[in-house]
Amino acid sequence: MGRILMKGNEAIGEAAIRAGCLNYFAYPITPQSEVAEYLSRRMPEVGGVFLQGESEVAVGYMIFGAAGCGARVFTTSSSPGISLMSEALSYISGAECPAVFVNIMRGGPGLGGILPSQADYFQATKGGGHGDYRLLVMAPAGVQEAVEMVMKAFPLAEKYRNPVMILGDGLIGQMMEPVEFPDELKSEPSNKDDWATNGMETRKSSRRNLVKSLFLDSEQLEAHNRALKAKYDRMRREEVRYEPYNLDADYKALIVSYGTMSRVCRTAIDILKAEGFEVGMVRPQTLFPFPGKAIEEAVRRESCKVAVSIEMSMGQMVEDVERSVRGRCPVEWFGKAGGDVPTPEEVIDAVKSFVQI
Repeated sequence: MGRILMKGNEAIGEAAIRAGCLNYFAYPITPQSEVAEYLSRRMPEVGGVFLQGESEVAVGYMIFGAAGCGARVFTTSSSPGISLMSEALSYISGAECPAVFVNIMRGGPGLGGILPSQADYFQATKGGGHGDYRLLVMAPAGVQEAVEMVMKAFPLAEKYRNPVMILGDGLIGQMMEPVEFPDELKSEPSNKDDWATNGMETRKSSRRNLVKSLFLDSEQLEAHNRALKAKYDRMRREEVRYEPYNLDADYKALIVSYGTMSRVCRTAIDILKAEGFEVGMVRPQTLFPFPGKAIEEAVRRESCKVAVSIEMSMGQMVEDVERSVRGRCPVEWFGKAGGDVPTPEEVIDAVKSFVQI
């Protein structure tokens, strides 16, 4: 199949089907409700299951149950909905079950508004639920990349037996762009017989599988948490993804930006380049693990005087940028958090003010 024009939310739903996921449980919330609308029609067509829960809390534990049985399963929601699933996310992570969560972010805190935002960065990358756990978090900058990340998320979740989150925003969910669904990203579920609660008869085994996150013995819980940390450290070694932009120039400033905001920054960089003012950018495609080494290397350029975190939040990514820069240059922030997307001209004015030219 060639490229077809699709709304982001609908493309996300179709991508999950093409990836081999036939189980989708969700509760409607703007600006991602079209995923559920689309899959309520598509899942029955492909022999899959669509189930609307009575709340996001219920959906979180439906995901846990299906994942514990070894089924490929995913859900989509938006900011407050993900908050309600956060307890289940901690349980799923603690029980080491693979699942995919998509957050099409809206403004906050509280009810906020339905316009695009990136204010769930902390929630996704630092753990919105309780305990020492991490999600593998990917951030698409457009609909095609969202498709590809969704398709990659399922085998990654199974590789690490861990939830994977796709962190988008309202623009990515609502915009329409041409997309294709790469055949090479289709995958078969990995072997789950050694851990999933899929029945001894199914496995032709006399051994019971137990999926749990409860460890009453302190030494056992310590060992479990250390094993989880080792898994997250492996993610840091093997799963960092980022896109460099204009890093072959003698740039005076380095922008760090992700998702939709990075597209605005790319336009601003092109305009500045035409004026003879060079700016580079590192666009994180994974927010955890974060591309800290790439940013550290980028600010080593002698011409680089400042790093600027540009995001649709009040600066949630700044501390990760600061940690990556390691004091080699000042770190500044620019952004908005009311739902308005900064324009290229506003980005240009901010960068110039930080470089003080």
